[in-house]
Amino acid sequence: MIIGPRVIFNLKSRQIGQTVREEGVKEHLKKTGVPTMGGIIILIPLMITSLLWTKINAFVVISLLVTAGMGLIGFFDDITKVVRARSLGLTPRQKLAGQIITGLAAALAINYYPGLRFELANATSNSIEMSPTATQVPIFGALDLGWLYIPFAVAVIVGASNAVNLTDGLDGLAAGSMIVATTPFLVFAYVCGHLIFARHLGVAYIPGVGELAVICAALIGGSFGFLWHNAHPAAVFMGDTGSLALGGSLGAIALCSKTEVFLAIVGGIFVIEALSVILQVSYFKMTKGKRIFKMSPIHHHFELCGWPEEKVVIRFWIMGIMLAMVGLTLFAARLVAV
Repeated sequence: MIIGPRVIFNLKSRQIGQTVREEGVKEHLKKTGVPTMGGIIILIPLMITSLLWTKINAFVVISLLVTAGMGLIGFFDDITKVVRARSLGLTPRQKLAGQIITGLAAALAINYYPGLRFELANATSNSIEMSPTATQVPIFGALDLGWLYIPFAVAVIVGASNAVNLTDGLDGLAAGSMIVATTPFLVFAYVCGHLIFARHLGVAYIPGVGELAVICAALIGGSFGFLWHNAHPAAVFMGDTGSLALGGSLGAIALCSKTEVFLAIVGGIFVIEALSVILQVSYFKMTKGKRIFKMSPIHHHFELCGWPEEKVVIRFWIMGIMLAMVGLTLFAARLVAV
């Protein structure tokens, strides 16, 4: 909240403003020129807070490096749009290549970094060693993906990053949804890093992963601070600098805590936004011009149905809160399966 005005002023003075496509929602044309790249309002305190208050370990380093890597990809994309006045930024292939490399590095680190331990805790017996290629599945315990884990992990990082990026289309939507989706991961990380709690719930015990609760708290706090300036009418947008970094960070935390499947639940809003684009593009190509939605991502569809922007955002937040509670409930319900 404190650094926001200074960042916004600097972005304005350098004419780093939002570009709105003419074929989009007409009401959004008035947002042209609003400062973008405001994601640094979140990333700067996130990095400082994490370095100050975490006990640095492999999980912290992996999460922060993924966040920084995705943030750099977004930064170059945003800068390219500004430098080349009519450019749409990096090409999709360039962005995807950078995301895949970042995700692959994280997946290999989690799988092969020496000293990382993963155990499936049990309240009635000793913990069972859990393979680094396993993931926690709601209610049923853990599923070992074997050689499929590496592509699965890359897909989680890339998918989360792009999904948050697609959600960043309305004032406050992405930041508010990040707050809602990150809160359960604060709980997941802390519980999985605490032997007694992990055994009580029958979830994975991962020594050291509890430090990611600090990063989750920093993500939540940074998003609140950004939302102060991004609430409708927005004074700044996070741009790809923020959205790619936040999505990547959430994906990395899910990988480290072995809660990748839960990400699809508590981050359901991001999943819905991404699926709406995939369905729209696929159907458009298959039918040679027909559409499922009036516009994608799906938040624009509701705008064109007559919903005010504020109503779309608030209702998406409410849906996100419901999905977060479902995810927390399923995480706690693991006790039934033990």
